[in-house]
Amino acid sequence: MSVSQDAAEEIGVKALIWLAGNDDLMPVFLGASGASVDDIKASAGEPAFLASVLDFLLMDDAWVMGFCEAEGLKYDQPMYARAALPGGEQVNWT
Repeated sequence: MSVSQDAAEEIGVKALIWLAGNDDLMPVFLGASGASVDDIKASAGEPAFLASVLDFLLMDDAWVMGFCEAEGLKYDQPMYARAALPGGEQVNWT
C-alpha cells in the first residue's frame, strides 16, 4: 500500500498536533529533535519536518498505537506516510 505525498503530509500534521497535545511526549520530541516551539511553528508545513515528526512517532509502538487510535487510522498508516515523505525511500543495499 502506498500513500500520496499530500495524504502523508496530512498524517504528519495530525501527528504533530497529537504530539503537541501530549504533555508527556512533546518535551521528549523537542529534546530529541532539538527543535524549539518557534521552529515547529515555522516548519510545521514542510514535508521534511513532518517526516521527522513521523520518524519520532515510529520509534515506539505505543506512540503509534495511541496516535492511530486517537485519529482513527490503521496502525500501519504512519509508516506508509513516512515512506511517502522526503528521505523515506526504501534503500536496497545489495
